[in-house]
Amino acid sequence: MGVIGHRGYDGLPAILHRLLDVAPGLGVTLALEEELWSLVQRGEPLGDPRSVDALLTLGGDGTLLRGARFLEGHPSPILGVNLGRLGFLTTCGRDDLFAAVERFAAGDYMVVPRMALEASAIGRDGEGRGHWLALNDVVLHKGGFARLVRLTVSVDQEVIGAYSADGLVISTPTGSTAYSLSAGGPVVAPTVESIIVTPVSPHTLAMRPLVLPPEVQVTVRADDGPEQLLVTVDGQVGTTFTGGESLLVRKADNPVLIVRFPGTTFFSRLRLKLGWGGLTERDGTY
Repeated sequence: MGVIGHRGYDGLPAILHRLLDVAPGLGVTLALEEELWSLVQRGEPLGDPRSVDALLTLGGDGTLLRGARFLEGHPSPILGVNLGRLGFLTTCGRDDLFAAVERFAAGDYMVVPRMALEASAIGRDGEGRGHWLALNDVVLHKGGFARLVRLTVSVDQEVIGAYSADGLVISTPTGSTAYSLSAGGPVVAPTVESIIVTPVSPHTLAMRPLVLPPEVQVTVRADDGPEQLLVTVDGQVGTTFTGGESLLVRKADNPVLIVRFPGTTFFSRLRLKLGWGGLTERDGTY
């Protein structure tokens, strides 16, 4: 089991030491990424993603997203442990960590496949200059300029419109509850595979969020606007982007496998983590 974690959370070294103590009794060998190994100097080093049967992430949703990119499409389930506040994507919280690891080692869990995206930046010369895997979203947005961006969006090489907005969010159903939701996009159940295109602060009311089939390829071209744009993948990595370049986004070949335990559902997490249902849930009714 590979282990990826965020060193900014309190008590992480103690958690790692205890995990390393109990792992042999569960028949589990832990391989720690370099930054975690340097904290405890125990366990095996984490190397090739194809060498792990499962991945344990210790942090929040951002750590789980980083873990998904580390796997590079390798079909290893991710057991995400939330050490922070929200943890919408993670499997359990800090207090349930060791019970969750025991249940996982005993095979008492479900694997939920989540659609991912592949994104490529294509330069003016037609050559690719960046390629990423995204579990949540790919965002094309302006830098520090207080002006609109003009973007031409095509689906399978058919132009669907020219967007004037602060940016564009292209998300998976998993990412529909992240930046896309903040920008006014729809909540899409994770089992409904689709690609969601959501403009950020569009200039006209005609530019609405769009839900597309998962088989299409979305192409975004920067027409004019600020001297430099940014492509951000899962809010963590990316590159610069200039006029005349294109961003290609399509469904990834392999899904990301998220560990869930029996009794937890997507809608129960919506109610618990995002306050879905409003005032009625306070009264104990739905």
